[in-house]
Amino acid sequence: RSHHESDHGYHCLTKPFTIHCDTSDHNIAGALLQLDSHEVERPIAFYSSKLTGTQRNYAVVEKEALAAIVALNKFRGWVFGSTQITIYSDHNPLLYLTQAAPKSPKLMRWALALQSYPLVWKYRRGQLNCVADYLTVQNQNSG
Repeated sequence: RSHHESDHGYHCLTKPFTIHCDTSDHNIAGALLQLDSHEVERPIAFYSSKLTGTQRNYAVVEKEALAAIVALNKFRGWVFGSTQITIYSDHNPLLYLTQAAPKSPKLMRWALALQSYPLVWKYRRGQLNCVADYLTVQNQNSG
């Protein structure tokens, strides 16, 4: 087996990963998870980051895309070479980021960068995207 630790909460390189990401007016956040042998989603890593002044002025779709890009960069050591990475976001337009030519040059560059990953985008309503949502709120409340 290609495990970094064991089946007790650590990741397996041969199984798909999921990333839950979210944004608020001032923060972005993400969580890397993977199903264990009992089909229970287990956390592997988390991140949250404050947006710069420039980033706070991004359109919502750009902030949500930034959260996914940063998550993939932060979690690259875990996910690089995996067979599938599912990204959950509460922003439905992101589902089309890699399927159609984005309108803004920034989104176009990001879409090209995302092509190196085996991504599946899925929409999850904000209240169901609770891990990433919690991380954005916690970072906002702590700063």
